[in-house]
Amino acid sequence: MKKNARLGIIASLSLALVASTVVVASQASAADVVAAAKTYVANSLSAKSGFTPPAVGAKAQKRGATIGFVASDLSNGGITGVLAGVKQAAAKLGWTIKVYDGQATPSGRTTAMNAAIADKVDALILGGTDATEQAAQVVAATDAGIPTFGWHSGPTPGPSLGMKTNVTTDPLVVSRTAASYAIAKSGTKKFGVVIFTDSQYQVAIAKSDAIAAEIRKDKYGTVLEIKDTPISSTSQLMPAIISSMLQKYGSKFTYFFGINGAYANGAAPALQSAGISPTGAPFAIAAGDGDSAELNRIRTSKYQLATVAEPLYLQAWQLIDAINSTFAGVKIAKWVAAPGLIDKSNVPKGDIFDPASGYRKVYLKLWGVK
Repeated sequence: MKKNARLGIIASLSLALVASTVVVASQASAADVVAAAKTYVANSLSAKSGFTPPAVGAKAQKRGATIGFVASDLSNGGITGVLAGVKQAAAKLGWTIKVYDGQATPSGRTTAMNAAIADKVDALILGGTDATEQAAQVVAATDAGIPTFGWHSGPTPGPSLGMKTNVTTDPLVVSRTAASYAIAKSGTKKFGVVIFTDSQYQVAIAKSDAIAAEIRKDKYGTVLEIKDTPISSTSQLMPAIISSMLQKYGSKFTYFFGINGAYANGAAPALQSAGISPTGAPFAIAAGDGDSAELNRIRTSKYQLATVAEPLYLQAWQLIDAINSTFAGVKIAKWVAAPGLIDKSNVPKGDIFDPASGYRKVYLKLWGVK
């Protein structure tokens, strides 16, 4: 055989070997993504840790204080859940919670913020109210000597945007958990997802972007669309949107994610009208909150597969502790609670995800109250 011919054969074999190696590596990588998702989901469903706050804080302060709670939207189950917990914890300290309704609009939230400042409340909680949207009012509150605190009021937990702290789970963890659930459930079957977000809120954008990034790691998953839809209008808008997407994507439309459960609630009538089984695709997965309506849909297998729930009451007590620490002039404890992945296998019996971590006893002991 001529030298050139041998070299040609060797070169061809080398190229074939490289191509084969790339295919095997790609397949291994795809398998690794699915396997990692399944492990992550299994661990998340059985998680017992991440719900006990550190025993760091101060004795009870400023009995008789009035705390303003500016609710972004009182029709939002997550906000009303944390509000209930805030009232519960504040009562232990002898504080009063005064609620200001933001009426689900930027102008309404501004009016509510201004009213709370004018009332000279002792501290101010932004209940789902975006601190960037209300930046001028946060400054005004600070200038008036009113410390501000947030629940889901920014994209990250901890002090930011003029707030002493923003209480939330890590939105990237929430997003990874929600996306992993779809990846694990689908395995090696191709699937397509629609992600619903609300650009009024930085935390919503952070979540939806992270869900999309996680899905794109899986060769079997396709992000069909990221749809900007106001949370406050889901009951009015989602039926038509879902009907349109069912026609547009057909069987490719396997899952839809919402940055909270309101999207699943709004979608249910359209899915039912289209003859979709309550347990059939497209499957709803919520990346946040986990209110009573979500838990009931999951429990009864009606148009929602899973949610990544906030420990709402725990976060409420964390907020009250942060305010108490600020009144005492001590540092706010640096701690971020874990979210809870919930599906039918572990859905709680009650109306809220409330981990039995003993967090109330921790805070009551810190405050020196019963």
